[in-house]
Amino acid sequence: MPKYFFHVRRNDVFEEDLEGIDLASPEQACEEATAAAREIVAERIRMGDPADGGVFEITTEDGTTVATVPFRSAVQLN
Repeated sequence: MPKYFFHVRRNDVFEEDLEGIDLASPEQACEEATAAAREIVAERIRMGDPADGGVFEITTEDGTTVATVPFRSAVQLN
């Protein structure tokens, strides 16, 4: 099973995921990133912090970027 890394970029700060997670497909990696982004945004709202501005950069073990998931895309506003 391939390993995907969920790096976080916020403004000029890059937080590298050194562990990664084994997932079946890039689509599943995007689903995991979306769920994690929802949790991060919810926590920021609870703390009174701005909820936007971050993105997950999902890469494979060889460093290939397979997707970028903005935190704000994880929250649907009606």
